[in-house]
Amino acid sequence: MPKSVPRFDATRSVVPVARMSTVDLIVIELRKAILAGDLPVGGPIGEVEIAAQLGVSRGPLREAAQRLVQEGLLVSIPGRGLRVRTIRSEEVDDLYEARLAVEAHAARRLAQRPQAREIAELEACLARLVTVSSGDEAVPIGDADIAFHRQLVDLVGSERLSARISTLLAETRIASLSAEDGYHVRRSVSPTYRQIIDAIGRGDGEGAADALSRQFEAAIARLTGEDDAVETVESPVGEETASFSRIEAVDPS
Repeated sequence: MPKSVPRFDATRSVVPVARMSTVDLIVIELRKAILAGDLPVGGPIGEVEIAAQLGVSRGPLREAAQRLVQEGLLVSIPGRGLRVRTIRSEEVDDLYEARLAVEAHAARRLAQRPQAREIAELEACLARLVTVSSGDEAVPIGDADIAFHRQLVDLVGSERLSARISTLLAETRIASLSAEDGYHVRRSVSPTYRQIIDAIGRGDGEGAADALSRQFEAAIARLTGEDDAVETVESPVGEETASFSRIEAVDPS
């Protein structure tokens, strides 16, 4: 009988962990500042000031900024340089249409094979949202909402879907920051979160997709000013100049 051959070569199964470059670190810092509202929508990116605070040259800062242009967080305006993107109210409906396409598909996929571990992770996200919604800070509530929807898609296990929803969720935050009446989020937790989880748990993908659709319709109405009856929590953002901590430059080699 021939000697069996191992299916996998152990020496090849170990993938080295890639170190983040200086540009990667700058991207992270800029993205955090944009999504926190520390760099206000429509506002310029002060290359000299930001590079000095980060302790980097303008070259890697510009490369990092171009990545965020590709992500849709920054825009390059001829003669005016780089600015934080603004998403107008008339764009909100299309933004949520794209989100529904991705998230409803994710919900249907999860409902095809509901697993206790995945349901538990969504439950944890909802519990976090419920907890922070009792406070008076809009940003943590918005963060918890984004975390729920990101987890919903990430659980599918598709890198491409996760990348798409990451961009769409960032655009959603910018749309909220672009609202004329300031950054505000819904105070009460919509029952649709519970309906999404329960529908997935019982294998009802269409039910989960319908709950998502209703949740998004309500969000569109609030962001476009069509529904001002719902109680919201507001947080001032962009009132102070953004500050950055120095990062340690990474040798690309």
